[in-house]
Amino acid sequence: MKNIVILISGGGSNMAAIVRAAQRDDWRRRHDAQVVAVISNRADAGGLAFARSQDIATEVVDHKAFASRELFDEALARAIDAHRPALVVLAGFMRILTPAFVARYAGRLLNIHPSLLPAFPGLHTHQRAIEAGCKFAGATVHQVTSDLDHGPILEQAVVPILAGDSADRLAERVLTQEHLIYPRAIAALLPTLPGASHAS
Repeated sequence: MKNIVILISGGGSNMAAIVRAAQRDDWRRRHDAQVVAVISNRADAGGLAFARSQDIATEVVDHKAFASRELFDEALARAIDAHRPALVVLAGFMRILTPAFVARYAGRLLNIHPSLLPAFPGLHTHQRAIEAGCKFAGATVHQVTSDLDHGPILEQAVVPILAGDSADRLAERVLTQEHLIYPRAIAALLPTLPGASHAS
């Protein structure tokens, strides 16, 4: 079985979209894969309740309990590795990861970013796109490397920027696309992971 561990910091809407897609499309049968755990750095992350409602294991590794980013990442990796993951998925996980952590999961660590990378890495992507006069925005699913918001692109969705758009309105439209492309990118990647099955 290809175990998927999802990391969140908040409401976990992308996590929920992935879990629902896995159920709807029967990833267990088609890809020999399942979401086995949701881990958050915040005990008050709303997505934890959804994960529990789906009988998915949850855990909190509070970054504030650690004196350094390296110590936090080591504890986080221990929590992840307990679930023997084939894939680690960042879904609104608001921590910058150390190079050692990224290297540990090289090739099996994914993120989604709310811009058409390589444009607008980092924060405030929607406002920056509007201020730059862009006609389009979007979202990008990519493999994580030690360079922030870089790495091989797996899938993108394009969303038009409308006259009078605010950052919040644009973010809402981009988020609906994120919920579509993130599960799709994961499903496409699963058969390429070592030992993945192709049950039809």
